[in-house]
Amino acid sequence: MALFLKANWENIIMVNYEIDPEILIPFLPKGVELDLFNEKCYISLVGFMFKKTKLFTIPIPFFGSFEEINLRFYVKRKEGTVLKRGVVFINETIPYPIVAWTANKLYNEHYTVVPTKHKIIEEKLFKKVKFEWLLNKKWNSIEVTTSATSEKMKPNSLESFIYEHYYGYTKINKNKTEEYKLQHPSWKVSEVLDYKIECDFEAMYGKSFSVLNQTKPEAVFIADGSAVAIEWKRTKLNFDNERR
Repeated sequence: MALFLKANWENIIMVNYEIDPEILIPFLPKGVELDLFNEKCYISLVGFMFKKTKLFTIPIPFFGSFEEINLRFYVKRKEGTVLKRGVVFINETIPYPIVAWTANKLYNEHYTVVPTKHKIIEEKLFKKVKFEWLLNKKWNSIEVTTSATSEKMKPNSLESFIYEHYYGYTKINKNKTEEYKLQHPSWKVSEVLDYKIECDFEAMYGKSFSVLNQTKPEAVFIADGSAVAIEWKRTKLNFDNERR
């Protein structure tokens, strides 16, 4: 299978909020349904480092390493006896217009471009990771302090639910959806000792998500990350002929 993108994803912070499922229905691609954990619906503010980025195995000069901030929620799709668990992105934010243009043009993604920066401090007993992005002349940020060690995620935990969705779904229009597959191993996670979130969700993601400005995260996780590949092939799901 040809690969569209290969990169290392590192220091992947997930800030996880319980959210009313009704808020997500307008953003739900046709053919998938919301994926719940213990009957709760989650949305995640995500920050991580993109490194050694390649498109079709070709390195991207000068743009191979950058920060990404995104907001995503969790879905599933049954295909025969196979259950595909995936994510839908409300928005993905990066600092480089050429990378965003490529993803949006080729795959109808929802990338936007703003200035970003990061700071990572590694000590013997702890690590600090901070991602920042500039919006309306104000720096928003995700910051965590973690233990210096990492371990495998526990099966059937909220951590494994959040991290282990290996498909992506894009809403093309009300009747068309595209499905793609991500390749990466199960990641190791570190204990989050402290965190600080400064994000204007309404300004960043729209009025639908203003409620998150007053919502405390239910959990904050960080994973080491790994090499990641996204397949070139996208399955086009067309429901135009469905009986209404």
